[in-house]
Amino acid sequence: MIPDRVIGLPGTALDQVMPMHLWFGASGLINRAGPTLGKIARDDLRRRPLFDVLDIKRPRIAATIPALLSLQGVRLSICLRARPDLPLRGMVVALPAGTGGLVNLSLGLSFAKAVADCGLTLKDFSPCDQTVDLLYLREANAAIAHESRLLTGRLQTARAAAEEQALTDTLTGLANRRAMDSALKSLTDAPMPRFGLMHLDLDFFKEVNDSLGHAAGDHVLTHVADVLRSEIRLGDVVARVGGDEFVLLFRDCDDPDLLQAIGARLISRLEEPTIFDGQPCRISASAGSVLASRYDRPDPDRMLNDADIALYASKNRGRAQHTLFEEDLLALPPNRARPN
Repeated sequence: MIPDRVIGLPGTALDQVMPMHLWFGASGLINRAGPTLGKIARDDLRRRPLFDVLDIKRPRIAATIPALLSLQGVRLSICLRARPDLPLRGMVVALPAGTGGLVNLSLGLSFAKAVADCGLTLKDFSPCDQTVDLLYLREANAAIAHESRLLTGRLQTARAAAEEQALTDTLTGLANRRAMDSALKSLTDAPMPRFGLMHLDLDFFKEVNDSLGHAAGDHVLTHVADVLRSEIRLGDVVARVGGDEFVLLFRDCDDPDLLQAIGARLISRLEEPTIFDGQPCRISASAGSVLASRYDRPDPDRMLNDADIALYASKNRGRAQHTLFEEDLLALPPNRARPN
């Protein structure tokens, strides 16, 4: 029968005071092992020969009980045979009347690895063990690191939201002029730019504002934004660059017939009335486009100016039309006041 008391102390009390102890008898069999030590070894260590469980490394190898007890009071370097990767510190004391001894162990520098590998918590250590201070410090550092990650995440989210807001038209949710300028510069800086630029301006928008009010005008603009969004591909850009002006950038587009078809489809869809407060809002659109491939070296300002010239031509041809820029449009009068 395994004894459960050592010098009048119950084993459960010994577990609390020294959760990493080994109590062995005169024969060298282990009577009791602290719960933390069992957790580290992942085994029940009772009834096993002491030297089958641990190795004494320093100050000198001890392979017998008398040799071990002769090291009483000396700081020992020890490791469990089951965990040679976790060097331990220990001290042995002899029990009265040659009844065996106690080895008390601590983790020392193995603390972090043992805690991580074995899932140790504060409950696995005596409150007097300085490992508890290290564990508190580790948990505090982990908590600080966690809060730091959360704060960093919040800051990154806030920064991304602020950057998106700075590049978004607040009414329509489309890209704004700043975002369009950035996208256009990126496209023109490419080694072989192939894209189309369309400048679109609403027709009869002023009449809606004047007859039904600005709320109706805002409704029309959000409706136009929805239409334009639905007609572009992933990777294309649509931006509101003025009150009722929009710029569309079509990546990998080098086909004038395709731009003509897109312009005609957009105008047709925008001519479908939208209802505000029970009243139909009727508008149309005029558009002018340019192709980057028509330039030796595409320049954002020149492309926008040429698209504006083509848009002016559409307005003056009776509105609700799309015009692709050609050099002969430069012969138009320089004063390009557009009809609404």
